[in-house]
Amino acid sequence: MRLIPPRLWAMAVLSGILQVLPFPIAGPVPLWRTTFCWVALLPLIWAILANDKNNNPLTIRQGAALGYLCGFLWYMGNCYWIYQTMYLYGGLAKPISAGILILFCLYLGLYHALFAALLAALRTRFSRQTTLLFVPVVWVAVELARARITGLPWDLLGIAQVDNPMLTRLAPITGAYGLSFVIAAVNALWLVRIRLRERRYTRPALTVAGVIIAVVYILGLRLIANPKPSPTSATATLVQENLEVGAANTGPQPTSQQLLDSFSYLSRRPSTKFLLGIPELPGTQTVFLLRQHALDEGTDSSATVPIPTDLIVWPEAPSGFFTTDPNFHQRMNELAASSQALLIIGSIGIVPNPDTHSDRPYFKYDSAAIFTPDGSSPARYDKIHLVPWGEYIPFKSFFFFASKLTAGAGDMDRGSNRTVFSFRGHNYGTFVCYESIFGDEIRQFVKNGAEVLVNISDDGWYGDTSAAWQHLNMVRMRAIENHRWILRSTNTGVTAAINPYGHVTAALPRHLRSSLRVHFGYEQDLTFYASHGDFFAYACALLTTLGLAFSLRSRIAKQ
Repeated sequence: MRLIPPRLWAMAVLSGILQVLPFPIAGPVPLWRTTFCWVALLPLIWAILANDKNNNPLTIRQGAALGYLCGFLWYMGNCYWIYQTMYLYGGLAKPISAGILILFCLYLGLYHALFAALLAALRTRFSRQTTLLFVPVVWVAVELARARITGLPWDLLGIAQVDNPMLTRLAPITGAYGLSFVIAAVNALWLVRIRLRERRYTRPALTVAGVIIAVVYILGLRLIANPKPSPTSATATLVQENLEVGAANTGPQPTSQQLLDSFSYLSRRPSTKFLLGIPELPGTQTVFLLRQHALDEGTDSSATVPIPTDLIVWPEAPSGFFTTDPNFHQRMNELAASSQALLIIGSIGIVPNPDTHSDRPYFKYDSAAIFTPDGSSPARYDKIHLVPWGEYIPFKSFFFFASKLTAGAGDMDRGSNRTVFSFRGHNYGTFVCYESIFGDEIRQFVKNGAEVLVNISDDGWYGDTSAAWQHLNMVRMRAIENHRWILRSTNTGVTAAINPYGHVTAALPRHLRSSLRVHFGYEQDLTFYASHGDFFAYACALLTTLGLAFSLRSRIAKQ
């Protein structure tokens, strides 16, 4: 490592910092800061393809070291909220919380190291210019590895451009990976040198071509930036419970009956105040509704007259509603019957263990319970992709000190079916919290027939960090990939309706117990991504493998 010039280490550090900037840091990310993604990888790529102090190309090991430093810094800046989650809400000591954050970054930083190592390996066989062409392919292949091996595709590079209408048109075909590909390609193109033989019409031709590209881009942006509105034909009421979580949940505790009373009231009487866009983002307008019945009667607009709705959603939250509780069942059946609406309720699913000889009398699931107005037997979706360290402890005997993290909910069991529910001729798919970061999993609800998606989540564990906003942007990308409305009900926010183009049409302010009435529509089309999943990402992985195999074969032949 002594042969790596200091300037290359500095470039790796710079790249790690630049990669943090396009994503939310403390609140919603302003649009201008997302432009940093177009140069964020540039210093790292330049460093990997530079020469060492002896003027030789970097070895695979040297390239991996630079990538590892860059990746460690990126995860520290992007996922710093893990410390607060562990300390403030998980109840762990500060040194242990800091240690978990550092171990997390050291572990996932290996993926940046892998990216750099692969580029350095390709550089041993191909020219610098040819290796640059591999950059977007290798980057997407490594992102796919993050999703498939570690199971944490948090903030893929393409998510930074969720508000770019020109790029998001790729998502229904390639998923977020297609956006990552374009961003990585642009970063690499800054370093590509194109030599053209000087002819009489070379410069005028290049000028005309540049003007045509600029005009086509601007016209295309104007057409795509204003997509056709997605028709709405139904309404939903999304409840935001605003309950404290984990170790922060101190003080007098409301009873289950009090919570049921409060949330049932909000389910029938949504707030007259909501936001037309993303909360806390400059320019987001606040709307105050004046109910017609209030105007007729000359009363306050918050009069207690139930508002009709087709769907009521309660979030995943530490509310302690168990599917085996008869009182919970009775109250939900009463609410469904009185509102004549479908209910999707965050709850804890309890299922007796059929194995009477087991030391576990029942299975416990993070669930969405489904109730219908006719009072038929309720259905349930059980969360499949659980949160490590939050809903279960990996290698529990070794990480015994982390048991506090699951103390509030206990170790959860995994569900097995991505169930789609039918109600009055329409199909609903429901996914829970952390599952929203896995594009290939969410699209399976749509493939199974879901016409609208419902996301229940408890983002209270994130506090006032960047994570809640990062999470929202990933959910927005799922709406675009599948061309579906997503109705999002969260414990502390962001509770919102997201249209098939990823736009937040209505939302509630965070940290407020309230409810939101939104309009949404049903979509029947099936995007290429919903049908075929990560086909594009796997194609990139195949090309990376072929390039690496060719490189290694050439090295062996030379020996």
